[in-house]
Amino acid sequence: MINFRYHVVSLTAVFLALAIGLVVGTAALNGPVADNLKSQITALNKDLSNKRDEINQYREEINRSQEFATEIAPALLDGKLAGRKLAVVALPGTDQYADKVIQMLAITGVTVTAKVTVQDKFFDPAVELELLDLASVTSQPTISTADLPVNSNGVETASAQLALALLQRPSVAGAAPVTQPSAADVTAVLTAYTKASYIAVEDDAVGGAEATLIITGAPAVDKDAAKKAQSLVSMAEQFSDERRLIVAGVGVGEGNLISAVRGDPTLNKKISTVDNVSTTDGQVASAMATVERVVDDKTGHYGLAAGAASLVPKAAS
Repeated sequence: MINFRYHVVSLTAVFLALAIGLVVGTAALNGPVADNLKSQITALNKDLSNKRDEINQYREEINRSQEFATEIAPALLDGKLAGRKLAVVALPGTDQYADKVIQMLAITGVTVTAKVTVQDKFFDPAVELELLDLASVTSQPTISTADLPVNSNGVETASAQLALALLQRPSVAGAAPVTQPSAADVTAVLTAYTKASYIAVEDDAVGGAEATLIITGAPAVDKDAAKKAQSLVSMAEQFSDERRLIVAGVGVGEGNLISAVRGDPTLNKKISTVDNVSTTDGQVASAMATVERVVDDKTGHYGLAAGAASLVPKAAS
C-alpha cells in the first residue's frame, strides 16, 4: 500500500534528479557559452576601437581641410576688393562665425564700412508698429521717409531705412554716378535703432557701401517662426533693391533665408548665397562670392545644401 512516506521519498528523488541534471547541464554548457560570450565581447571591443580610429581620422581630415582652405585663401583673395566698400549685416545666431567671415574678407582688401548686428527684437511681430513709428521719427534730410515703402510692414520699412543709411544709392539718369546720405544722417539713424535695442553697431560705422553681405544663422523655431522667416526675406529684398547683396550662413532648417532666396525665381537672380559659412571652406567661398558679385556683377549659389551650383565660385573671379 502506497503511503505518505512513499510520496515524500518519490518527490524527493524527482527534485534531486532535476537538481543533478541542472548542475550537470550547466557545467557542460558553461565552457562553450562563456567562450562564445568572451569572443563576442572581444570582437565588439575591437570594432569599437576601429570606429574610434576612423572618427579620429575623419576629424583630422576635416581639420586638414580647414587648414588647407585657410592657407590657400590669400592666393585666391589677396587684394581682389581693394578700394571697394562693403557693409556687413549679421543676423541673430551668427556670433560664432560672423567675425571669422569679416577676417576672411580682410584678405580681399575690402573696406568694411559698417558691421551691424541685428537683434532678435527686430524680427519680433509684437513690435511691428513700434518699428514703423521709429522709421517715421528717424527720418533725416538725406534718408527720407519719402524713399521708404508705403505699407504697414515694420521689418520691411526699417530694413529699407537701414539700407538707405548704409549704402550708396543706385545711379539714375541725369544724376551723379552714385549718391549717399550725409555722415550725420547715417549716425542719427544708426543711433536711433541702437538706442531702441534693434541693432548693435561698431563705433566706426559709416555709410557709402556699394554692396552688402548679410550673414544669417539657423531659422527660428518658435510660434512666430513663419512670420520671422518672411521678415528675413523682406530684409534681403530691401538691401538687394539698393545695391548688390550676398547672403551667407546656414542653409538648412525650415524657414532658412538661403533656401528662401534660392527658391525665389526673382531673388535667386540678383542675390548670391553661400550655405556653409560656419566652416573655413564656407568663409573662403563667402569672400569669393563677394568678389564675384561686386567685381564681376554676377550672382551664384555655393556650398553643400540644395540649390548650390558648386562649392565655390570659379577662381578666375
